[in-house]
Amino acid sequence: MADRILNIGFIGNGKGTNRYHAPFSVVLPNKFCIKTIYARHLGGPWAQIPGAEYTTDLDAMLADPKIDIVEISTPISTHYELTKTALQAGKHVVCDKAFSITVAQAEELFALAEEKGVTVQCYQNRRFDSDYLTAKQVAASGKLGKIYEVVTHYDYWRESFFEMANEGTYSQPDGIVYGHSCHCVDQLIAWFGIPDRWHAEARQLGGAGTPDMEFDFDLYYDELGIKATAAASYLAAIQRPSFEVYGQRGTFIKVEKDQQERDLKKFYLPEGHPDFGLDTPEQYGTLRYYDEDGTFHEERVETVRSTYTAFYEALYETVANGAPQLVAAQETIAQMRILEDAVRNLK
Repeated sequence: MADRILNIGFIGNGKGTNRYHAPFSVVLPNKFCIKTIYARHLGGPWAQIPGAEYTTDLDAMLADPKIDIVEISTPISTHYELTKTALQAGKHVVCDKAFSITVAQAEELFALAEEKGVTVQCYQNRRFDSDYLTAKQVAASGKLGKIYEVVTHYDYWRESFFEMANEGTYSQPDGIVYGHSCHCVDQLIAWFGIPDRWHAEARQLGGAGTPDMEFDFDLYYDELGIKATAAASYLAAIQRPSFEVYGQRGTFIKVEKDQQERDLKKFYLPEGHPDFGLDTPEQYGTLRYYDEDGTFHEERVETVRSTYTAFYEALYETVANGAPQLVAAQETIAQMRILEDAVRNLK
């Protein structure tokens, strides 16, 4: 399969497929082709992708021997069944976050993939967020000395979540834990590994029966001496810093998050736009530290250039050339354990 173009079939034709997946595979025409897009109902606000076939027949798409990879971009509650169906059809699978609802479901899917001789992984594109990569670069530079704490936030203002509860349309997977904490937790696991222990808390700010709208996860790495915190709220009219890195010699603060989502929401796509996702100098992070001589320094740190296309570069190497998959099964299972702990006592 090496050095050939891989064909992708999408399940779902909403913003996930058209905003967060497709734009980053179409820029790799020598590696990927979007062959088929399945949806229960065709049409909608998204322009059709040139060359792609649109269908309402899922069985036919899964039976197509030319399709190598199935990507699932549908509501979280459907992920387990659709992933299982695609794996049973012998396809490699990429599933949006949250990968599943329970640890047991995740373990079953990874076991099924191994049985079928294919791969399955969660689409963790945020491993290529520029703010995250910049924080890692600063920590690795040594300027902060030994790192003892990292804090990341993913705040939004989404008061409409109260309306979901009042209208009776809310279900557990719709909350902030399964909807957004996956990004932060995966970044920390990718950075430091699976934590030795953790404390995971989610809050229903509107009371019982309302969505979880706030989370606070503390991940502890005992041998490293690091506490890594991921926290966010859907009622944050002023967003907290995206990343805070604390070391024995200083601190790094990056206020604004990666700008790729900003551009995508404006339909400013990576293809043909070399400035896609770029920070302005005003958005750079601030580094303050004392060097070995005790001299104080303050710097603005240029943001690392990044793109979610890197996920597809890694995916190609896995499917075409047998490289280890970017998001390991044990990393996803560890994340699911943390998420399960967070929502266990919600009412």
